[in-house]
Amino acid sequence: MKLPYIEIEQDNDDPELIYNVTTKVDQSIAAEWLAWMKEEHIPDLISTGCFTEALILQVTEVDDSEGPTYAVQYSAPSRALYNQYIEMFSVDMRKKAEARWGVLTISFRTVLRVVN
Repeated sequence: MKLPYIEIEQDNDDPELIYNVTTKVDQSIAAEWLAWMKEEHIPDLISTGCFTEALILQVTEVDDSEGPTYAVQYSAPSRALYNQYIEMFSVDMRKKAEARWGVLTISFRTVLRVVN
């Protein structure tokens, strides 16, 4: 499903951002959650036009006895596009994930500015 977005001109002084979502996933849904991320959730976020790519990383050297922890890094070419995502899409995307997984996942988000 292609979601609508507003075309924003990029400012060369507007640095690329990484929207990082780190999620602890309950062991009982780990495989299903990862498949959902790859097949549905990440494609939906990319289709907003606010991000160009996503990278899924598994966090290591943490206690994973209750389930794995993943970091998904979404590349936004500019702060304007990231802000567009937050304003237009983030609430619905979070609600969709919460409705699907409930308390079996816990997420926190960070925004990183690319400096190299």
